[in-house]
Amino acid sequence: MSRTARHRTRRRAVLTGTALLTAALLLPVPAHAEAVTDYTTTVDAGAHGPAIDDTMYGVFFEDINRAADGGLYAELVQNRSFEYSAADHASYTPLTSWSVSGTAEAVGDSGRLDERNRTYLSLGAGSSVTNAGYNTGIRVEQGKRYDLSVWARAGAGATLTVTLKDAAGTLAESREVAVRGDWTRYQATFTASRTSNRGRLTVATSADTALDMVSLFPRETYKNQPNGLRKDLAEKIAALKPGFLRFPGGCLVNTGSMEDCSETSGWQRRRAYQWKDTVGPVEKRATNANFWGYNQSYGLGYYEYFRFADDIGAMPLPVVPALVTGCGQNRATDDEALLKRHIQDTLDLIEFANGPRTSTWGGLRAEMGHPEPFGLTHIAVGNEENLPHEFFARFQRFRAAVEAEHPEITLISNSGPDDAGTVFDTAWRLNREGGVDMVDEHYYNSPQWFLRNNDRYDSYDRQDPKVFLGEYASQGNAWKNDLAEAAYMTGLERNADVVKLASYAPLLANEDYVQWRPDMIWFNNRASWGSANYEVQKLFMNNVGDRVVPSRASGTPDVSGPIAGAVGLSTWATGAAYDDVEVTAADGATLLSDDFSAGAGRWRHVGGGSWTVQDGRYVQTDEAARPGHEGGRLGAWILSREAEAEAEAEAEPLRLRVAVRGAEELQAGDRGRGGGVRCTRC
Repeated sequence: MSRTARHRTRRRAVLTGTALLTAALLLPVPAHAEAVTDYTTTVDAGAHGPAIDDTMYGVFFEDINRAADGGLYAELVQNRSFEYSAADHASYTPLTSWSVSGTAEAVGDSGRLDERNRTYLSLGAGSSVTNAGYNTGIRVEQGKRYDLSVWARAGAGATLTVTLKDAAGTLAESREVAVRGDWTRYQATFTASRTSNRGRLTVATSADTALDMVSLFPRETYKNQPNGLRKDLAEKIAALKPGFLRFPGGCLVNTGSMEDCSETSGWQRRRAYQWKDTVGPVEKRATNANFWGYNQSYGLGYYEYFRFADDIGAMPLPVVPALVTGCGQNRATDDEALLKRHIQDTLDLIEFANGPRTSTWGGLRAEMGHPEPFGLTHIAVGNEENLPHEFFARFQRFRAAVEAEHPEITLISNSGPDDAGTVFDTAWRLNREGGVDMVDEHYYNSPQWFLRNNDRYDSYDRQDPKVFLGEYASQGNAWKNDLAEAAYMTGLERNADVVKLASYAPLLANEDYVQWRPDMIWFNNRASWGSANYEVQKLFMNNVGDRVVPSRASGTPDVSGPIAGAVGLSTWATGAAYDDVEVTAADGATLLSDDFSAGAGRWRHVGGGSWTVQDGRYVQTDEAARPGHEGGRLGAWILSREAEAEAEAEAEPLRLRVAVRGAEELQAGDRGRGGGVRCTRC
């Protein structure tokens, strides 16, 4: 669709959306309701406010909550290449999600399929292996076709018998595959005879056989693309009509080793997400540990992300590592050769996306199925780094190299993991002084915060770098959350000359594998559904206007109210010791004081973590615990807080929270290592 036609469609849709909202606001007030204050809004229809770009609202895809494998990526077999290991999760083995009848052994010798695909399965004669899929099992629907592929090797020859069943019996007619010789890819197709959510795929062999990349894909993927996406999830994302697609992270980008997956690096299994690992034939892609505690196969890789963006008409916006880790790790890599390699990888990424098919990386793109360029215009460097000086020094190196060869590409910096504080202020100062084009802001706050801060960007200097609000959400999927977010988004639009891009996060969550809440779209192996927040995002994305029409309100209700609730002491991926917690009011009066000399009776435990009183200090020793799903302590119901705390490891800042009501946290403060921690945002 042309830009003109797209704008014309959106203008019509805006009128419809406005009518719906007005109807909701004109519901009659019950006779017994208390008197309410009337507010007026004056619209200056003849004035012109900032223009709103088509790309104003987009989506951010990160492989969290099993969003990729077992989610958007349509593969139905879990651990198809036997690469799961304890590096991914302490409970994982190469046979996780597989059950064995007879003899089977995971092997990592020189007979492997590919050097970057390190493990294969040796299956004994007369034996079989069965895969359990994701959630309750492999989902098939009556009458639909499913494509099986398997790499196999059998020097003396063997017959593979592949069946698809559930507890009630056969789900499709079995298939036999004759295997002989070295590694070869074999294919077959099933047609489901009935619908089931609990299917199991079994591969049996008549003779000793080596197996790898055992795969089952629905024939019907989104737009019927090979190695494609789960149709219902992709359609829900496409229905948003996003202006851009940010990928692949998130904490996946700025955590782990910055080395590649090679013999020189010792075949690193906990690496930062690096795009070259994720392109080319799937059997040659180097699997990796996911920061969120599971394996990522990279079957959904950079080519598939670019293709999806192209399919839904969204601007691709990849994020590359800056060689400064965050998300609890907070280390700067001082290796000049490694930095130069990552900078070159970024230049190669531009060639992969935009280069001619005669170029090295443009040729790979064409070979994978997309001879035309993807039209890359923006790249973000880094994600939520807590070391602003170290990050910005490296960002400048990336920017200089990209500007020298590709001045048409906009490089995006960032301001750390929060909406305010020392890291935020320092990062913004560096970005401002450095003349950066755009800064990526991230924050997750309460609905009350979003209501109180509708005017956040009103005071931003119009000459400063533009803002990419790459991650934001209020803390929940209830109606109050989406209404607060909708109100806040009107402030984003009002400041469309400052905020150029905005995306809610996270996008997807498999209900049986949740690491983060809230999320926009939820799913399991048989269904998917949008949250209330999804409906708000869809409303705004489907109704992007051309320009802001200035308006004035006579006044707005006071949404702040008194700060009340519990004080929270918690950590993120680090150990900590708390002592001398003191909470004071604005007038200096002490509201709470606890030195833990009498134990921890004033505090209650919510979530995980290992908390004990030791030597008069409240100590948390589980360095893997994260608040919100694995750790945290809540205290007495009070208003504000001041605490002395000592981090036990060089890791993520301590987390002090105030006004906690159950899972809702009205205010939160992250503070780094050392004592004398004081809340500055209460």
